Amino acid sequence: MTIFKAWHHLGLASAVLLGACATLPQDGAAPAATGEAETIAISVGPCFGFCPVYEAAIAPTGAVTFNGMRHTVVLGERQRAAGEASYRALAADLAPYRPQTGTTATVECEAAISDTSTYTITWTDPRGGKTVARHQRGCRGGPGQALDGLLQDLPARLGIEDWAKQITRPGESRG
Repeated sequence: MTIFKAWHHLGLASAVLLGACATLPQDGAAPAATGEAETIAISVGPCFGFCPVYEAAIAPTGAVTFNGMRHTVVLGERQRAAGEASYRALAADLAPYRPQTGTTATVECEAAISDTSTYTITWTDPRGGKTVARHQRGCRGGPGQALDGLLQDLPARLGIEDWAKQITRPGESRG
């Protein structure tokens, strides 16, 4: 065997061995391709009163979609640009509450008020795979308490605060 062939085989063997040593992310999901990121959607559900009910989503590009459903100043869909930095900051802040890829989990709360809004946070990968966290607003302890503060600031962070503001329209019922 020539020296060139020996080095070639050694190089191939090294590549195979290095590939075998590659690790998957902690949650067992396949590693994301370069530039691949998830869209983050937050759905705000009804409460016992006249709480705003809406959905907001931010794409990795920073494009925000808002859909006001009930008790919001704006009903229906609106879009705006928040920027990639807004997306990255929100993704980083929500990361501690993100369940294992492909699962649905409830954010822990030591004591919650039962008649408040519920939040559903959905991370959707480019292939349509979903990871979901559910949270009851009004958490008085545990990880959910910090998440309450983060979600309270969400409309301002996404630039949808004027659309998502609470409004009571004549003839509309609670909830």
